[in-house]
Amino acid sequence: MPVPLRVGLVAGEASGDTLGADLIAALRQRAPGTQFFGVAGPKMAAAGCEVWEPSESLAVMGLFEVLRDLPRLARLLARIRRRFLAARPDVFVGIDAPDSNLRLAGPLRAAGIPTVQYVSPQVWAWRQGRARSMRESVDLVLCLLPFEKRFFDDQGIRAEFVGHPLADAIPLVVDRAAARAALGIAADAQVVALLPGSRRGEVARLGADFAATARWLALQRPELRFIAPMASLATEKIFEPAMRRHAPGVRVKLIRGQAQTALIAADVVLVASGTASLEAALCNRPMVVIYRLGAMSAWVIRRLNLVKSKFFAQPNLLADRLIVGEYFQEQIVPESIAAELLMWLDDAERRSNLEQEFSRIHAELKRDASARAAQAILALVESR
Repeated sequence: MPVPLRVGLVAGEASGDTLGADLIAALRQRAPGTQFFGVAGPKMAAAGCEVWEPSESLAVMGLFEVLRDLPRLARLLARIRRRFLAARPDVFVGIDAPDSNLRLAGPLRAAGIPTVQYVSPQVWAWRQGRARSMRESVDLVLCLLPFEKRFFDDQGIRAEFVGHPLADAIPLVVDRAAARAALGIAADAQVVALLPGSRRGEVARLGADFAATARWLALQRPELRFIAPMASLATEKIFEPAMRRHAPGVRVKLIRGQAQTALIAADVVLVASGTASLEAALCNRPMVVIYRLGAMSAWVIRRLNLVKSKFFAQPNLLADRLIVGEYFQEQIVPESIAAELLMWLDDAERRSNLEQEFSRIHAELKRDASARAAQAILALVESR
């Protein structure tokens, strides 16, 4: 009997867990009996991955915010590296979490284990010097966005654009009526969705901004409904007090999970920068995107001119122009953000043009990403 393929995986956070679970299914379909082990979340565990450490153990954000966790992270990564070197998988796949995964990939590749980074780190946007180290640590980068492959081609790094799993999962035409029925929202209500992020630190930094914007909107349009899908109980415990403190009297329907349903049900969206902004675009929803780092991290990024990209919101990056508002640090002014959200509510022609652009982006990204990723990984293994 053939020896089963053995795949080491390290996935960071909830989005990586989802990607990992879909990848496991796609690999198993093409290589039945494949064994999976490493750092995983509940979806990957349910798909059959042996969990050495939970994904949330790698969930850290920011330059200086990570410092207090550095000793713990260093010990954790050393332990994971030793286990992989002992287990010697046929291939190592780091899913998102590039700061952790690239540190693991280098020693594993040096030991003769093929290495893959699934989800490109944003080296095209900032800290471009990382591309040099990636040439030494990664055999293959699987890119979710088309412009990422072009960047790596220029850097002499093997990369494939596989498309985005979200574009595969979300229908090209979404059913708003069904989403509203599922959430108990009237068909004629005007709804603002609030998505302040999936990480606790992110929600802590942005909670007051979201609440102040909701308060300003409610003062202008008392009839507006607010819904806020929460990534976890931990983020809910941060966001709910922020709403009570900074938007007293403003009623917001907190929902555990169901972010996609909330996006489809909404008329406009206020969203933290990240994958959720792409998800909003794929759901064809006008939005404003905001991003806030700790003050010291933001200062260093600006002082050292680390950011090379014109935009940070994924819809703008994919369109290569400013199609939705994006606000960073001191630009986050609730009155300005609320005014832009009201513009999207009121300007039907502009909204229609934006939806056409979102549909174009959706079609470009819809490529059966998990299947393409699995095929590329198997081809790499077979070539070795």
